[in-house]
Amino acid sequence: MRPAEEVARAAALAGPLGELLPPVDFCCAYGSTLLHARPDASSMVDYILGVPDPLQWHSENLERNPGHYSGWMARLGPGAITRLADNIGVGVYFNPFVEWRDKRIKYGVVRMKDLAMDVLTWDRFYLSGRLQKPVHVLVDHWDVRKINTINLKMATSASLLLLPAEFTEV
Repeated sequence: MRPAEEVARAAALAGPLGELLPPVDFCCAYGSTLLHARPDASSMVDYILGVPDPLQWHSENLERNPGHYSGWMARLGPGAITRLADNIGVGVYFNPFVEWRDKRIKYGVVRMKDLAMDVLTWDRFYLSGRLQKPVHVLVDHWDVRKINTINLKMATSASLLLLPAEFTEV
């Protein structure tokens, strides 16, 4: 992609951040829409949003965007949403199938400390695994891009250790 195209693509991917959602400390877009030049109308753009305080973030987002949450989670409130992510899930709460302009998006919200720990230690191996694939970092106040280089080196090392003594490039 040429630099001008890359800037335009980044601006399009970052659109929901400025117009739709409360502020975040980290955001990356990922998934098949990043790899395909012409995603179809049914394709979804996926985001991971890192925030300092998920309880506060979900409180604000519930006021702005109650329709992003399932009906029962919206009624239970930000405390239940945060507890669900922390105690039952992998630290991430996802709002899927959000309509924004002519696109469909999905976003997962995670506490920045948990994101950094998973990337560095493979604690839950959900976010670290996600960041081992192609992603487009849109917001990076915590330098997750830098700490992810450790994650990528660990993944490469693990892959090499798991290969048989003789192998081909394929």
